[in-house]
This record gives sequence, C-alpha cells and structure tokens, in this order.
Amino acid sequence: MASPSFSSSSSPNWRYDVFPSFRGEDIRKNFLSHFLKELERKMISAFKDMEMERSQSIWPEIVHAIRESRIAVVLFSKNYASSVWCLNELLEIMRCREELGQIVIPVFYVLDPSQVRKQNGDFGKIFNKTCQNKTKQVKEQWQKALTDVANILGFHSENCAGEAKMIEEITNDVLGKLKVTPSEDFGNFVGLKDHMKNMSSLLDLESKEVKMVGIWGPSGIGKTTIARALYSRLLRHFQGRIFIDRSFISKSKEIYSKANDYNMKLHLQEQFLSKLLGKESIQVDHLGAVRERLKHRKVLIFIDDLDDKVVLDALVGQNQWFGSWSRIIVVTTDKHLLKSHGIDCIYEVDFPSEKTALEMLCRYAFNKNVPDEGFEKLAVEVAQLAGSLPLGLRVLGSYLRGRGKDHWISSLPILKDSLDVDIKHVLRFSYEGLSEEDQALFRHIACLFNLEKVDDIKLLLEDSFKSFEIGFANLVAKSLVHVRLNIVEMHTLLQLLGKEIVREQSRNPGKREFIVNSEDICDVLEDSDGTKRVLGISLNIDEIGWFLIHENAFKKMGNLRFLTIFTNKYMLDKKVHLPDSFDHLPPKLKLLCWEGYPMKSLPSNFCPERLVKLKMKNSKLEKLWEGSWNLTCLKEVNLWGSENLKEIPDLSRATNLEKLYLCYRLSWVKIPSSMQIFNNLTKVETLPTPINHETTKGLHVAEFCMDNLKFEKLVEGIQPLMCMGTMLPTSLKVLFLSDISNMVELPFSIQNLNNLTDMKIIRCMDLEILPTGINLVSLERLNLNGCSRLKTFPDISRNISSLYLEETAIEEVPPWTENFSKLKYLLMQRCGKLEYVYLNVSKLKHLELVNFSHCGELTGADLSGYPSGTALEGEIIGTELQASSSIPDNNVPKVEFSFINCFKLDEEDVLQQLSYEKLILSGEEMPLYFTHRTTGTSMAFPLAQTPHSPPFFRFRVCAVAVFDSKPTSGTIGVFTKVNCQFKSRLGSYYESPYQHDYFSVYQNVSYE
Repeated sequence: MASPSFSSSSSPNWRYDVFPSFRGEDIRKNFLSHFLKELERKMISAFKDMEMERSQSIWPEIVHAIRESRIAVVLFSKNYASSVWCLNELLEIMRCREELGQIVIPVFYVLDPSQVRKQNGDFGKIFNKTCQNKTKQVKEQWQKALTDVANILGFHSENCAGEAKMIEEITNDVLGKLKVTPSEDFGNFVGLKDHMKNMSSLLDLESKEVKMVGIWGPSGIGKTTIARALYSRLLRHFQGRIFIDRSFISKSKEIYSKANDYNMKLHLQEQFLSKLLGKESIQVDHLGAVRERLKHRKVLIFIDDLDDKVVLDALVGQNQWFGSWSRIIVVTTDKHLLKSHGIDCIYEVDFPSEKTALEMLCRYAFNKNVPDEGFEKLAVEVAQLAGSLPLGLRVLGSYLRGRGKDHWISSLPILKDSLDVDIKHVLRFSYEGLSEEDQALFRHIACLFNLEKVDDIKLLLEDSFKSFEIGFANLVAKSLVHVRLNIVEMHTLLQLLGKEIVREQSRNPGKREFIVNSEDICDVLEDSDGTKRVLGISLNIDEIGWFLIHENAFKKMGNLRFLTIFTNKYMLDKKVHLPDSFDHLPPKLKLLCWEGYPMKSLPSNFCPERLVKLKMKNSKLEKLWEGSWNLTCLKEVNLWGSENLKEIPDLSRATNLEKLYLCYRLSWVKIPSSMQIFNNLTKVETLPTPINHETTKGLHVAEFCMDNLKFEKLVEGIQPLMCMGTMLPTSLKVLFLSDISNMVELPFSIQNLNNLTDMKIIRCMDLEILPTGINLVSLERLNLNGCSRLKTFPDISRNISSLYLEETAIEEVPPWTENFSKLKYLLMQRCGKLEYVYLNVSKLKHLELVNFSHCGELTGADLSGYPSGTALEGEIIGTELQASSSIPDNNVPKVEFSFINCFKLDEEDVLQQLSYEKLILSGEEMPLYFTHRTTGTSMAFPLAQTPHSPPFFRFRVCAVAVFDSKPTSGTIGVFTKVNCQFKSRLGSYYESPYQHDYFSVYQNVSYE
C-alpha cells in the first residue's frame, strides 16, 4: 500500500482528490466501477457524475469539479475521442495542469498510447470524424491536448497483469501523489517539514502492521503542534480517527475518584468509541469492547499529553485490538510511560538549532523569518533567553511584536530573571507530576548543579535521597534534564521555574531552601538572617560589589550543605570580606567552594568530616585546619593558586581521596610525615618515604600534578622521579609534570600506571629519554610540549588519540605512529629539527588535525595513501566537481593540515596530494587552477555535469588572508566559514553543512 505524502502544497483547497474523465459506453460498467470502488476503499474522494445527464446546463458544474480536483485521471478508451464532451473535459484538465498545478494521470485502456499521441489508427479515425464541422482552431486545441497528455507517464493495460492489478497500481499511484494541504494553524511553526519527514519514516505507512509510535520531549518543545499537524495530514486516509487530549481524559477522571476504577475505564471506552465511530452514545459493558469494535477497522488514534498508564491500557491496550494499517501515536513527556507500554518506536523532539530558533522568534515578533533592521542583536539575545524552546520563542515573540527598540531593551533584564505566566503554567505541569522527592531533586539541580557532572552530583546528593539514581532517571525520562558527555543540562526556562518555585517558599530569602540571587545572598550574609531551612547558597561574585560577611552569618544555618562562592573571571576581584572575628562554618557542609577565601585558615572549630569536595582556589589560606580528622567522605581537595599555602593538613585518613590539586607557584610547603601521598610541590621540606601499599589499599588518587618543582639536596646521580616512581598509585589517571629542572628521564616504573589516560609533561627542558618497551594500555593523551631536548618518543601506547610534541627536538615522525589507529590530533609546531614528514594518512582513519606550523627546516611532506591530484587528471582540481571513481568520497580523509611559516616546504607538491580536507599554508598568491575568483564574501559558479548525486560533489576552495600588521592584544585568529548552497535547474536551493575553519593572523596564509 502506498503511503500518503507529508509534503505541503500551496495549491487551492481541493474539493476532490480525483476527477475521472472517461467515455461511459466503453468502461462505465466494468473497469470504471471497480476503479471507483477501490478509490473509495482507500479513502480517496472522487467526483462522480453517473447520475447526471450531460448537457450544456451542467457544464459549469463539471468545470468547477475539474478545477476543484487535486488529480485528474484521464481514462482513454477506443471511443474516448467520439465525445466532444470528453475532448472539452481534456482541454479544461490540461488548462488546470498549466494554471493550478493539477496532477494528470493518463490511463490507456485496451488502447495504444501512440494512437492518442499521433491521432492515428482506429482512435485517429474516430477523432477525425468528431472534428468534422469543427473549426481548425478547435481541432488544433484538441490535437495539442491529446499529444501533450499522451506524453505524460501513465498506465497501459497491455503492461499490467490483469485489470485488477492495473486498478491497484493506479490507485496506489494516486494515493502516493496526493498532497494534503496543511492547515494554516501551523504556518508559524518553523521546521515542521523536517518533523513530518522524520515521523513519516517512523510511522512506515506502507506497512500493513499495526504500529504504536511515541512522540517524546520536554514541555513546550512543540510536541502537540507536531502531533496536530501530523493528524491533519493523515486523517483522511483512515476509516476512523480521533485526537484525544487531556481534557477528554479529565472528564472521566472527574466522575470517578479512583484512578484505576473499573467504571472509569468503561466510561473512557464509551467516550472513546463514540467519538471515534461518530456515534452519539455507545454502551460499553466490558473492557473488551474496543477490540470488538475496532479489530477490523483501519484507525488513526492520537493521545496527547498523557502521563497515566491506566488510561493508555484502557484505550489502546494492544496492537491486536485494531485493524491492519492502523496507527496509534502517544504524545508525552514521560519516556518510561512509552517503554512500559511496549512502545519502542519513539520520536524524540529535540531543541531547534540556533538558526531555526531565531527564525521561530522572528516569525512571531516580525511576521517574517528575519528581524527588522536594527533588531538583529536584540532578536538573538531574546532567542537565547528562550533557550531555543519553541513555547518560549512563541510567547516572547508575541509579547514583543510591534514594540519599539527601547521596549525590547528595557524588557531584557526582566526576561532574564522571571518567567512568563503562560510559559510557567506549561512547564510547571511537568514539575507537578513528579513525586515530592523528585521535585526536591529538580530544585537542587535547578538552583545549584546545572552543568555539573552526573557523578559529582551523585556524590553530593546520594545520601539525601532514597534513590538518587531512580529519581534522576525520572527527570531524564520526563525531559526535565538532559545528559551530554556526563554533564547534566537543564533548560534555561526550567532553571528559572525551579528558582521561582524556591522563591515562592518565603518572602524572606533566609527562609528558603536555596539562595541563588546575588542581592538576596548579600542581604542574608550581611545581616546574619539565615535559618535552618537553607540547604544551599551559590554566589557569583561577578554580580556584586564589595561586601562584608557578618561574623555570625552561618551560625543559624545549621543545615547548610552546599556553599559555593565563585567567579567566571580569570582575574579574581576581592569583593567578599570576612571580619577577624569570623569563626563559624556549618558542620554539615558537603561542598565548600570559596574562590578567593580571604582568611589564613578555616575557622578553628570547623569540623570537615562531612566534606565531599573542598575547593579553595586562589585563596589566602596558609593552612586548612589543625589535627587529624576522619575524612572518609572527602573525594577532592583543590587549592590551586593558593600561593600562601605553607602546610598541608594530615590527609592520611582521607582514604577515598581521588583528586588533590596543590599546584601553581607554591613557595614552601610542609607535608606531614604521616601523609601517605607524595604531592609534587615547588619545594618540599620533608620528602616522604615510599608508599606502604599494605596500609593504603583504600587510596585511589586519580590525578597527580607537579609544577615548578626544584629538587634540591638529592643524592648525586639520582633522577628526581626515581625517588618517587614507586610512590605513584596504580589508580592514577592523570599525570601532570611541568617546568621540572634536572629531570633527564622518566622512571621505568611508570609502566605500572595501567589506568593512566592523560600524561602531560611540559616544559621539562632537561628531559631526553622516555622508557622503551612499555605499554600504557589506557593512555589516550600524551603531551610533551616544550621538552626541547627530546629527540624521539617510543611506542608506549596503541590507544593514543591526541599527541602533542610542540617545541621538541624530534627529527622525524616515527614510523610506528601509523599503528596509532585511534589518533585524532598530531601537533608538532616549532620542531626546529624536523626536515621531512612521512605520514601514512590512509591508515589513520580517525585523524582530524595535523599541525607542522613554524617548522622552519621542513622541506617536504609525503601524506601517502592516496594518489596525487595530477594522477587523477585533474578530476577534483579547481572547481571541476567530478568525483573520482577510484577513490570513494567516504574514504578520503577528513583531515586538516597546517604548514604555516614552513618557508622551505615544497607547497606545490603538498597541494597536489589528496590526503587532506583542509590545508593552511604561508603564501601570497592563489594557485592558478582556482579559476573562479572573488574579493567579496560570496560567489556563484556552475557545477560540471556529473553522474554522481550531490552528496559526492567535491571541490577545492582557496582563500588568501593578508595582515598588514600584528593584531591587537587578545586577538588570536581569523575565523572563516565556507557555506555551500546548491541551486537546482528549477530554482530550488539546497543547503549543505558549513565548514568552520581557522586562519593564523600573524602572517599571510593561504587556506585550501
């Protein structure tokens, strides 16, 4: 069975799907009757005139019927041309084809199409007889119409296996060509066409099987609009159809108090069947009624905004309840609901792109797809405030429609901090559907933990909830949060909702569970106005001025668990101050993050035993606390940039510590001898003994940092790392060594770090040797930048994806590099001894970026694995877009190479190679074979004739950027975007994804 089309049409409102033109005496009693019956069976409406007596008086009605039909099926038979009426119908049909875009399908019933085309044979004789006594002009009009229609691809009975098969093929073709005109209700929904296309593949309307499909996404994403638009396109193709929304279901729920009431289910089925079958009242006395009534019917059922499995089971319990070809679409914010009902075919409605979101906003604000002149930046900012949520874009766009620029500007601060009533109503509905515990988790994330790692949030919250994992999964299933790369993302408007819900708890900020507004926090901390209700505070000091925290600010907040004082700026502004008498922090703190903490130590009576994370970056701390504490909860200590630090506390009982950051220009630090972790500091007073592995089985340090270390008073001949090689725990994942003098080689014992994923050894200028014969199986990133005496590196891991060798003495790219099958990035800038590069790109399938810039001695590069452009006889040189049959497009590496300031390089040889997608060179002129040129920002050129489809078009683009002087401070480069747009012969435009590429700014560069 052919599927109905989802595409839209700009044609008039068609009254009929099909107008059949025929000679009744030839086909009315057999072929035509069967044809019309099959059209009716497939829910295709056709104009019928069997009861009409054809006379001049009803001709205007026939003309109207022709012009109001989407498709004209011209049924040619032997005597068709004997009727002046039929020939005049044909003239009108061909006129509608020209003027209205009417689709014409010719059918040749026991008749050779060439006789119609040339008006010869028996058909020609009959035609000529009809033309007697007709003017020459009339005959020529009929002749042209017959010739034109016979040239249209149609159906010939001689080519079909029987009359029944022919009728089936014709009606299927009609069904496939029908284009249902969309309702104007959905005209402002930008991107609807893509949604319809995606749903079409999921619904698989050509399949006879009954299918249930889910539409899932967050509130306000446009699910209902998509569903209603889809319903309007499909309804005519089903014997029964119904669109159920929440109001339909709530009527039955209002009558019956119990959610799982048997009588409520009966009532639901009664209402459901009555509406679906178009009958006023249907009595249902058992729950098998839906199956009994619908098991032989092709039905279309939409259930919108559903969160009740009882209702779903009662109305669409199983596929077997419905006839073949039926489709059931369930629209919900709850993915668990769909899965629990066995619906695995789910369309996830995602947020629109920034471009589409801006178009949506402009459609509502300006009644067009682009902003008015002068509103460009404002429109972008408002679209960002809406967070690309279609509901938000509609509400904000409608609110700002017709408003002046000043009103837009004055509205921005309000829109940033408050939620529109209509948006709030829709979003809050999803929140209200959560359990109390899940609501609390939602508020925690909205106020404190958006854009944090899932694992970190779990560490901080798992003992506060019965089941963090179940609750978090519920939020994900209901589209209230998303997880990307282990980072929790909550939509901007949902964050605002969570914060407003918290604000509603009390007019006094000190009596709310979370305080996140900067002004509110300052008021509470200055006046010591907090209470036990407060669980978390998050203060962005970039939003405040100078203020002094009260000495007793935290004494009343005995339940405070999360205290974050942070900045987004690189340079810390010293705005937050504490009195000398400040001596209290809450004992239940699990997260203490205070950038720029202004005192020399934490309060003497502070108990850190519940701390999970302690982050005191850029603080004035000289020490943390006195004594030894039971710190089994502690996972991370970050004192990065605390330059005054003199003493590290005893962390021997922090047996679960995973991360310890003590780097960046420390001057002198005392490490307690009892501490069983060696941390590499600027200068150590006491060098601890090797780790006693028997006493530290619970220790799982994941990151290890050394910076600016100067080893002194060591025994002559002992390398710095030799003394601690066995002290690095095997659980280590990150090793960072920086600016270490006198370190000539790494110890062989480094082979024990089988969990190491990231090794960064930078600016260690004495390093010459890396151990050979080892295999760090987990190592993904190796950075040896600035190790200026390092001449080679061994094959230490086959798992490396990123290799950084900038400013080293390496003389060649080692041959075993081609065994790094996962390699994505190879960066070797400023390698002064590198003279020639051989890199077998064909074996590095994942390679994306290679940079040999500023290698002044580099003379040549063999990026082998593919023949040169010359060998391919210029097939893809310049703008000749002919794909090579010998090199499939999907096998050509998508690699970017950079050879900036490689002045000895044979650039022409590199240009002729095919192992790159992008190439950056130093140069002052464009190669001659780039024949289409412009000094502007765009150009158009014709595509060469090619048998390949558009996805295989390939061409080279070259841009020359010239800089007269060095850039101003802070400017690091020029970004270019290559946007390709294809225009068809019919004038239609097709977009292709743009490439976003980087140019160096310090010299003339040629980019290809």
